Amino acid sequence: MKIPDIRLENFVCPLPIRNDRQIVIGHGSGGRMSKLLIDTLFNKYFNNPILNRRNDFAEILLNEEHKGHKLVISTDAHIIKPIFFPGGDIGRLAISGTVNDICMSGGIPKYITAAFILEEGLLLDDLESIIRSMHETAEEAGVDLVAGDTKVVEKGKADNIFISTTGVGFVNKNLNISGQSAKPGDSVIISGTIGDHGIAVLSAREQLGFKTTIQSDVAPLNDIIQSIITAGADIHVLRDPTRGGLATTLNELALQSQVSIQIDESSIPIKKEVRSACEMLGFDPLYIANEGKVVIILPSNQSAFVLELLRKHLLGRDAAVIGSVSPPEKSPSVIMRTMIGGFRIVDMLSGEILPRIC
Repeated sequence: MKIPDIRLENFVCPLPIRNDRQIVIGHGSGGRMSKLLIDTLFNKYFNNPILNRRNDFAEILLNEEHKGHKLVISTDAHIIKPIFFPGGDIGRLAISGTVNDICMSGGIPKYITAAFILEEGLLLDDLESIIRSMHETAEEAGVDLVAGDTKVVEKGKADNIFISTTGVGFVNKNLNISGQSAKPGDSVIISGTIGDHGIAVLSAREQLGFKTTIQSDVAPLNDIIQSIITAGADIHVLRDPTRGGLATTLNELALQSQVSIQIDESSIPIKKEVRSACEMLGFDPLYIANEGKVVIILPSNQSAFVLELLRKHLLGRDAAVIGSVSPPEKSPSVIMRTMIGGFRIVDMLSGEILPRIC
């Protein structure tokens, strides 16, 4: 009697599993379906000598280029809703956010790893759009994705897709840029208009019922930051004002450096559409998230020079000096001169006014 062929491959269907091309639980099994997903989709966009070794780790040789440098590592998770929004998507956000965290040290990002939590039912076309966006943003930033992992959860457990990323970069050992380094007499610069990302994402949430032409500012900042570092600017602090917005970021820096920061409301660049949307929704633009802006604190005698450099860059055209650093009177604080000439304390965000924003 002939023994039937019961090899595993005879019981596993290749992609697509369904006519509507959706993620199913089997894609997270670690078996043939997982391999097909990686081979036909992830490897289509992420392809480099390190990744192509197919190990569970990334082995990176430190060469002459890295002598005299410190290693910089940062990790982040991204759970934005919706996953596609005006000006970007969760893929561009994941790469940009991690690149920018490395940049805040003054470092140059080189490598990224990514973990994907996929929900059963996610359309494969949507997943491909996200992966393509990650690939394009990584190329824009000059980084390689060198390792990754994918898991699938049941429908209703993850809201389409979550992405966690880790970035690795290098910074000159003589460069000491830190949130603890703001000094009295320093100037405070913001690289552009605030609140664009948060308002763009909110406009894509249909239940809020408002429309706007605002696009998210999500972008990798390494090029604009390196342009001022290589020009010789003596930067004390770099920080991207993401969740919690500009107000929360400045409060964090004031506490880290044990200083007070004074800002001028009339100097803060805000698009009219963002201001109008905030007035309609009852939000303060100082607390709205950004994903492509940087706060720069440096000696006041260098502010004009750096401002000129920033405004020559596409991402810095609306850069402005918005305040200064002084010794704390009683405790570290952020104080704003208002449009009408008075003063008010700008506190740190309490709670979450815009959940699932980055």
